Amino acid sequence: MTDQQESFIAHLMELRDRLLRSLVAVGVVFVCLMPWAGDIYDILAKPMMATLPTGTHMIATGVVTPFFVPVKVTMMVAFVLALPVVLYQAWAFIAPGLYAHERRLAVPLVIGSSVLFLLGMAFCYFFVFGTVFKFIAEFAPKSIVPAPDIEQYLSFVMSMFIAFGITFEVPVIVILLVKAGIVDIAKLKEIRPYVIVGAFVVAAIVTPPDVVSQCMLAVPMCLLYELGILLAKLVSRPVANADGTALAVADPDAGSADRQ
Repeated sequence: MTDQQESFIAHLMELRDRLLRSLVAVGVVFVCLMPWAGDIYDILAKPMMATLPTGTHMIATGVVTPFFVPVKVTMMVAFVLALPVVLYQAWAFIAPGLYAHERRLAVPLVIGSSVLFLLGMAFCYFFVFGTVFKFIAEFAPKSIVPAPDIEQYLSFVMSMFIAFGITFEVPVIVILLVKAGIVDIAKLKEIRPYVIVGAFVVAAIVTPPDVVSQCMLAVPMCLLYELGILLAKLVSRPVANADGTALAVADPDAGSADRQ
């Protein structure tokens, strides 16, 4: 075998080991949480239950649904709690192949993106769900008694968590685009009207067909876009063009830094 082949196999083995460590971390947390799987689901269902009429409960139409749905929720919570370990394993795998300036930027971006994703989920749970469910309950005809299926509720909740988690990643995406030199801050400001329209289009696609949830996704997306522009200004250093104008670049030391 050539040195290149041996190096490739060594990288695959390291990737396998780090994936296994991540899975073990998630598995350990999952096993520890399993005795409280029902309570964890009750916490997740609390925003919906608060809007249902007194004495009304959610239903399970499948035979094994009352078991598997709380298990799925517990698995999701276990992954969130084990996320620091998963991110560390990912960082430890890619760090040796990064330049010094890339490592300095990668750590805050990884931490920031994780925190922002969790903030998106928290915003969705504490503010969006209650508002949306209350709006739907008030809009529904009085002759209807809502009794949501727990599996459909879980699917809805997961899609909303992912939508809001990704939405809160907008500042990180903006910073990466600027640092990579794909777009400059002036261009980001120029396309602001298109971003606003795009935010409402995306919100209309991924949220329920009501104005409340669409606005609660689109408005934070626009605000986070502005935050991303502000943060991109802070992490980018201006250099002079040939005509004397200033241009924000990804990193002026990128070409001279050595991998360590």
